[in-house]
Amino acid sequence: MMRILLFIATNIAVMIVISILFNLLGLSGYVTAQGLDLGSLLMMSAVIGVTGSVISLAMSKTMAKTSMGVQVIDQPQNQTERWLVDVVTKQAQQAGIGMPEVGIFQAPVANAFATGMNRNNALVAVSTGLLQSMTPDEVEAVVGHEVSHVANGDMVTMALMQGVLNTFVYFFATVIGYVVDRALSGNNERSGVGMGYYLAQMVAQIALGFLASMLVCWFSRYREFHADAGGAKLAGKEKMIGALRALQRGHEAEELPGQFAAFGINGGGIQKLFMTHPPLEERIAALQNNR
Repeated sequence: MMRILLFIATNIAVMIVISILFNLLGLSGYVTAQGLDLGSLLMMSAVIGVTGSVISLAMSKTMAKTSMGVQVIDQPQNQTERWLVDVVTKQAQQAGIGMPEVGIFQAPVANAFATGMNRNNALVAVSTGLLQSMTPDEVEAVVGHEVSHVANGDMVTMALMQGVLNTFVYFFATVIGYVVDRALSGNNERSGVGMGYYLAQMVAQIALGFLASMLVCWFSRYREFHADAGGAKLAGKEKMIGALRALQRGHEAEELPGQFAAFGINGGGIQKLFMTHPPLEERIAALQNNR
């Protein structure tokens, strides 16, 4: 609940900061002259930015189960399932969170993910490939990594950040669209907007969206180090390092899409700016150096 309140408060703060900056820079009058109501635009931007992130977060568990084909373990059917549920139960108690749902999804590669709107009502799922290719100690470390994501509230924090950035992107893209449209029309008085507005706003949203994505990816990489540290605390440092090394040996070149990827792929140059996970060697080094 506190993170949701922070989510709302942050977006309100964004609107206030934008409004103050525009007034201090003397841009408020200019924006109004372009036919824009600054207050209404700020409110609309916040609603658009917040709504998408909140809906995505609220639906995350359902979407994950459906898209990944996760089979939730309600009643363990074999020794592996019982062991997995016991590991999650133990680590959830250590981390001080409610018992997450535990699931398994069919995938040949070793992978796992955690998702959910609430740290006390989350989902932790692992792939069949992970259970088959990693030792119990390594699986335990991977589970600890995911449980740490839940305990740290990473899903809500990412949604908060994305919502704030969405607010900025929509607001400035709209302002740019109006300015370009008025410039193309020679600042002639007219009702509504022309094609220049839609084209300029679309291009601005794409450009600003790329910049926003780089910030989101940077924060995602940052939180992975913390989840690794959490996994090391819950399962043991050597187990966590062993899990990362096992992944490094097994399939460094493979990755599940989007938010479901538990571990990252190596990359360099501009590609690294859009990586959601740091290179495995950096994560291993961070654990070894007790970062």
